[in-house]
Amino acid sequence: MESEARHVGPIAELLRDDHRRLDALLQQAVAAPGQIDRVAYAEFRAGLLRHIGMEEKILFPAAQQARGGEALPVAAKLRLDHGALAALLVPSPTPQIVGAIRSILTTHNALEEGAGGVYEVCETLAGDAVAELLTRLREAPAVRVHPHVDDARVMEATRRALQRAGYAAVAQI
Repeated sequence: MESEARHVGPIAELLRDDHRRLDALLQQAVAAPGQIDRVAYAEFRAGLLRHIGMEEKILFPAAQQARGGEALPVAAKLRLDHGALAALLVPSPTPQIVGAIRSILTTHNALEEGAGGVYEVCETLAGDAVAELLTRLREAPAVRVHPHVDDARVMEATRRALQRAGYAAVAQI
């Protein structure tokens, strides 16, 4: 047990708070047993896609630039996770899909939020540019969300994305 709380900077706080918001929306979407609240799920889906975009288009490139063009060591893993999550958002939600999303987010969010995690590393790398980076993250636009697609090709592509990211156990959707 830590004897004192860690200081969390504004970038980590913003992105961690967004994780909490997304977790609450997903919980709301599946609150009724055997049913999925489509409105809450649609808000979760759009929010997760925006969050992924914030990391992929703003946070990771800023960290890479601060490292002289070298990507963060964990960036490849996080990108595979993002691909798997985005793939899971294409078909209509089912209990299996929601379970797979939750499973990935549990591991993924820990890599980003934990002590010495991606958010802390990116914040440290940003140095004097923290305020500018924070503004860019806050102003990230919503992502255009397409209708769900439920066909065999989409499901097979989703399974492959899960396997590439190391989630073969949840690829049985």
